[in-house]
Amino acid sequence: MSEHPWIQELLQIGGKEGQFSEKQLKILEAAVEMFAEKGYAATSTSEIAKKAGVAEGTIFRHYKTKKDLLLAIVTPTLFQSVAPFLAKEFVREVFDNEYETYEQFLRAVFSNRYAFVKKYLPAIRVLWQELAFHSEIKQCFQRVFTEHVYPKFARIVRHFQEKGELAELPVDSVIRLTITSLAGFLAARFLLLPDHNWDDEAEMERTIHVLMNGLRR
Repeated sequence: MSEHPWIQELLQIGGKEGQFSEKQLKILEAAVEMFAEKGYAATSTSEIAKKAGVAEGTIFRHYKTKKDLLLAIVTPTLFQSVAPFLAKEFVREVFDNEYETYEQFLRAVFSNRYAFVKKYLPAIRVLWQELAFHSEIKQCFQRVFTEHVYPKFARIVRHFQEKGELAELPVDSVIRLTITSLAGFLAARFLLLPDHNWDDEAEMERTIHVLMNGLRR
């Protein structure tokens, strides 16, 4: 059995759990931990192999390059965290519900993404660290956001603008302010100041309160 069942769960929600052998899972687990700790550029495949308890050649039988190994980790993480609107669980738990207010919708989004990031933090840390340095990852993110995230988000914003709750700001501005507030909270909580004495529920409420004060009509 894997020592880190969270990575199997991550692959499962990406629909890929049956495609990996036990050795591949060990390699992925070791790579996630080392990329998260040292960064992609500073980690060698020999170090990953040693941590995984496999020969270095085993890595290259499964992944042609270290970049392929990175992408094997990042792709399911990207689709489930940065682009969560593609996740069936997220759609069912958040978007398939009816909300009386945009603030209620925000609470559902914040709570859902907080739980996800907390559970899969090592893989998400790798994604956040490497997003700026790899064009493949950036292009994938841009495509997913444009094709899948933006239309759903825009529809929700327009709905609450029509109801008179949100100010008549450009839809793009409302989306940007919402995403940056959520991402800023999660980045500070889990990456920048993880050892701070956080009151997570209170901080989420404060973030939502400040955001809504700027967005209300």
